[in-house]
Amino acid sequence: MSVREFVVLGTASQVPTRHRNHNGYLLRWDGEGILFDPGEGTQRQMLRAGVAAHDINRICVTHFHGDHSLGLAGVIQRINLDRVPHPVTAHYPASGQKFFDRLRYATAYRETVPLAQEPVAGDGMRVLARGASYLLEARLLSHPVESFGYRLTEPDGRRMIPELLARHGIKGPDVGRIQRDGRLGELTLEQVSEPKPGQRFAFVMDTRLCEGVAELAEGCDMLVIESTFLDEDEPLATEHGHLTAGQAARVARDAGVRHLVLTHFSQRYTDPSEFERQARAAGFEGELTVAADLARVPLPKRR
Repeated sequence: MSVREFVVLGTASQVPTRHRNHNGYLLRWDGEGILFDPGEGTQRQMLRAGVAAHDINRICVTHFHGDHSLGLAGVIQRINLDRVPHPVTAHYPASGQKFFDRLRYATAYRETVPLAQEPVAGDGMRVLARGASYLLEARLLSHPVESFGYRLTEPDGRRMIPELLARHGIKGPDVGRIQRDGRLGELTLEQVSEPKPGQRFAFVMDTRLCEGVAELAEGCDMLVIESTFLDEDEPLATEHGHLTAGQAARVARDAGVRHLVLTHFSQRYTDPSEFERQARAAGFEGELTVAADLARVPLPKRR
């Protein structure tokens, strides 16, 4: 049975607090795990959340500020210590190669697991990987240091309609045959099925409003997006390359997002309900989660 859920390991912007660890997030997508932005303390949070090094197939780093990357050293060493039985691929801004190298080899350890390095560069949507269940892309954002957002898109498929199958006498192994071959005799797959849109997930961290934010968010079933500031501090957000709760919600509203997850909160705020209030005031009417450390958020059911 496929599992698709978003595991929150940390939600703090810049510095951790008593209740918020530095950033860290794991997306479970069927049989794969994608670790996003492992900040300091991620390895400890993984233990608390029931996430093992064996769960990680890819690591995606948006940018090389410490709250998004200082946990890389520990995570990479843990992958090797636990002898993860599959290769792991790391994606990160190519401009930060020296930082990735320093973190990967921060201390002495024995390398036992192949770690592929596939850095990201350039503007426009970049295809990073094509798999059976998703296409992974990256898009440049707007932050004082180079920052990329990531998006997973499941290929569109078709949903079989039992009534139409029965009408044409299709049952048993013939159902699999028409799904596999696209036709059975004179009967085509389109005659007994309907389009099934693939799921779409986007991860958008430190950035101002820009074209990349809107492009990544478009049509997402789940959008995980930073909302470092509340709306009254919008000038600070723009100055430091961040979003407010209202800005993030308007992006989600205009992009037709089904489930919005707000995270990456400044330590100046102690009441998480205010982020939800401002997001609703901005007109977002879909499912809304204000992320909390160690929360598990299932992706919406397929359309």
